Amino acid sequence: MDTKHYEYTHLELNREITAIGGHYIIRKEVRLPFHNKELLYVVADALFDTTCCGFGGLRYAHVPGFITAWKHDRDRLGRFISTVRPVESDQERSEIKRIIEKAEQVSQVNFT
Repeated sequence: MDTKHYEYTHLELNREITAIGGHYIIRKEVRLPFHNKELLYVVADALFDTTCCGFGGLRYAHVPGFITAWKHDRDRLGRFISTVRPVESDQERSEIKRIIEKAEQVSQVNFT
């Protein structure tokens, strides 16, 4: 199993972020205790309103991974940076997905 860590840059909550085909807004960050570890996930709303094929939207969760260092640094724009380890186990991903779907009203759960 790979134990690669990476830096996650925290984005401002409730601020519109332009993306291809529309925009999204991060509504909340959650630190979830999980089997003697701490998991970070964010809940966001996405709106697809600049595509050629129509428009739509969804609420989703993104799971950067297990927190190994919380907000230990800042980037050049002043945003906090945490170090995380991706969730690699299919079993853990399935369990985390069930927990998030039960706690949040999301259409999908994505993992880094």
